[in-house]
Amino acid sequence: MNATIVIYGSSTGTCEAIAEKIASKLGCKAMNVQNLSADIVAANQNLILGTSTWGAGELQDDWYDGLKILQNADLNGKTIAIFGCGDSSSYSDTFVSGMGELYNGIKSSGAHFIGSVATDGYTYDDSEAVVDGKFVGLPLDDVNEDDKTDGRIEAWIAQISPNL
Repeated sequence: MNATIVIYGSSTGTCEAIAEKIASKLGCKAMNVQNLSADIVAANQNLILGTSTWGAGELQDDWYDGLKILQNADLNGKTIAIFGCGDSSSYSDTFVSGMGELYNGIKSSGAHFIGSVATDGYTYDDSEAVVDGKFVGLPLDDVNEDDKTDGRIEAWIAQISPNL
């Protein structure tokens, strides 16, 4: 397995806890995006990026600087998987759209994206994170569907692990 790191932005701790769970299952480290640097990006072949969604579908605040670091880094040939936290009930019109913001910010970087997830089994009205009928990564609603979180993480890890 190539060097892998989970990078997350979290305001309330939910995305952080999920990032730690994913990192533990992958046997790698999780770090807050506030600590991201070009050196860390360069040192890791596989980047697992996690964000919560705020406001009208925006990235978690700490990700704005992190996204600039990623946009200025050489991501060509790297493997990227994205996960997002959202509230499909209260914010069904922007469910996990922060994940879409991350994807859109680096989709033309030359990186290889893995871990898209079918929309089946999710209840929401709209999401910027849906491209070609699938979520660009793993959507999680730990507010309303916390009973599904562990199973969704397990299935996603099984899906992306062979590519890391």
